[in-house]
Amino acid sequence: MNKKETKLKELYSLVSKHSKYQSLPKRLSSVINTNDIEVKSRYESERLKYIFENVDINNKTVLDIGGNTGFFTFEMIDNGARKLHYYEGNSAHAEFVKISAEILKVEDKIKVTNDFFTFENCEHKSKYDIALLLNVLHHIGDDYGDNKISMEMAKETIIKQINMLSLMVDTLILQLGFNWKGNRDLCLFEKGTKKEMIDFIGSGTKNYWRIIKIGIAESRDGRIGYYDLNEKNVIKVPSLGEFLNRPIFIMKSIVSI
Repeated sequence: MNKKETKLKELYSLVSKHSKYQSLPKRLSSVINTNDIEVKSRYESERLKYIFENVDINNKTVLDIGGNTGFFTFEMIDNGARKLHYYEGNSAHAEFVKISAEILKVEDKIKVTNDFFTFENCEHKSKYDIALLLNVLHHIGDDYGDNKISMEMAKETIIKQINMLSLMVDTLILQLGFNWKGNRDLCLFEKGTKKEMIDFIGSGTKNYWRIIKIGIAESRDGRIGYYDLNEKNVIKVPSLGEFLNRPIFIMKSIVSI
């Protein structure tokens, strides 16, 4: 193992709130022995499969907000995206992605920004075909933003930030946690149901976005997969846990960019 590969292993293993949170991208698995690191997958491959089934990424420009250790970043590039701008506030994660891009020889296709994405003035920022905003916004007031805001103000800000992106992004792939700041005692919705979240996103963004698809996790024959929303899978399934009850929203901007 060379110095860069050793450094990757060290960076991936650094303990933080969101460390070891993503699987390794397929091509990186040949560089780092997964037996040497602890990976806590959040069904990245299953979510990616649903995204690829419903979004054409070929030759597209992609913005990955809160990209963690880069699973979606690298898989997007390896599956046809033309350019990708990766944003991540965690410096260890950002360095991990930067070194990984060098090792995989895709550094010319991936721009790494070690910072928290700011949603203000989106109309003046670079434009992208697709944005990934996966499980970021419920951390407002904790990982980023004003830590003195109330939950109601946090919910208003979540909607504002989603809507701001319509000024710079054509297609948005969104996932949102139920628990504000990741605290299960601070559920954003009274009953913590998928329907409440879907209504919240739908009503709050209707003047900026059109929801194209909503993917819901189901367990079929002991395997997790994401399937289009229907009358049955919209019902909350507590046995799946909070993460798998989070819908995937695929949204199309109705604002001219």
